[in-house]
Amino acid sequence: MENFVLVLVYLLLGYVLRRLPQFPANTGLVLNQFVLYIALPALVLQKIPLLQFSSQLLLPALVPWLLLLLVAGAVVTAGRVWGWQRQTTAALLVVLPLGNTSFLGFPMVEAFFGAQALPVAMIYDQAGSFVALATWSTIIAALYNPNAERPTVASISQRILLFPSFIALALALLLQPWAYPYPALVDSVLGSLSATLVPVIMIAVGFQFRLQLEPGEKGPLAFALAVKLLAMPLTAWLLLQALNAQPQILQVTVFEAAMPPMVSAGAIAIAAGLAPRFVSALVGLGLVLSFLTLPLWSALLGGV
Repeated sequence: MENFVLVLVYLLLGYVLRRLPQFPANTGLVLNQFVLYIALPALVLQKIPLLQFSSQLLLPALVPWLLLLLVAGAVVTAGRVWGWQRQTTAALLVVLPLGNTSFLGFPMVEAFFGAQALPVAMIYDQAGSFVALATWSTIIAALYNPNAERPTVASISQRILLFPSFIALALALLLQPWAYPYPALVDSVLGSLSATLVPVIMIAVGFQFRLQLEPGEKGPLAFALAVKLLAMPLTAWLLLQALNAQPQILQVTVFEAAMPPMVSAGAIAIAAGLAPRFVSALVGLGLVLSFLTLPLWSALLGGV
C-alpha cells in the first residue's frame, strides 16, 4: 500500500506543478517523451530477460485482443440500441478497448503485485495494447475521419518497429541467451533509469489531467466506464479461469485489463476530431475512478 500512496503523491504533485508559472504548458508532453524514449525502454531491457518463457505467457498476449473484439462488438451494439452519435461511437471504438497499461499499468502492477510481476505486464502491454494502438486505433480513427490519410501496411509496420520500447523488447529478447545477466555497470544504468519511470510518468499524468463533461454524453460515458473498469477485467478473469492460468498470470492480466482508458488512444481520437470533449472526460474521469477500482481489483486478486 505504501507504493500506491507514493503513486498518488506523484499524481498530486504533477497536478500542483501545472498551476506554477515556472512550468510551461508542454511540461507534461516533455515528461511523456522522456518516459517513452528513456525510462520505459530501460525498464523493458531490465525486466524482460527475467521471463521464463512458457505457453502460459501467450495468455497475457492474447487476452487484450479477445477483449478488443468483445468490446468493439458491445460498442457497436450499444450505439445502435441507444442511438448514439456516430462520432461518439467512433471515439469509443478507438479508445475503450485499450487500457493505460504502461504509463499507469506498470506503476500500479509494481505497487500491488511487486516488481517481479512487471514482465507479465510488459507482455500484455507490448504484444496487446501497444500493437492494438498502432493498428486498430489508428485504422478506426482514419476510417471515421474523412480528412485523415488512410493508413498503409508500411506506415503501421514502421510505427511499430520504430517505437522505442518495441526496439528495447527486441534487444532484450536477443540479448537474453548470451548477454544476461548484464555487466554490473550496464545493470546499474538500466536500474537507475527505469527507477525514474513511476515518479516521472505519474507527475506527467497529474500535470495533464483534465475533466470536462457534457450533459448529453453522460449515458455513453457511464457505459464506457462500466465496461472499462468493471466488465473488461471480469471478462478477463472468467477467460483465464477457464484456461487454468497460473496465479501470477491471472492476477496481472486481469489487473491490466482493469486499467482506465489509454491516454495515447484518447489523443488519437481527439486528433481525428472524434468527440474531443467526450474523450477528454472519459480519459480523465476513468483515471480518477481507477484509483478507487484498482485497489478493489487488487484485493479480489490477492495483491499486496
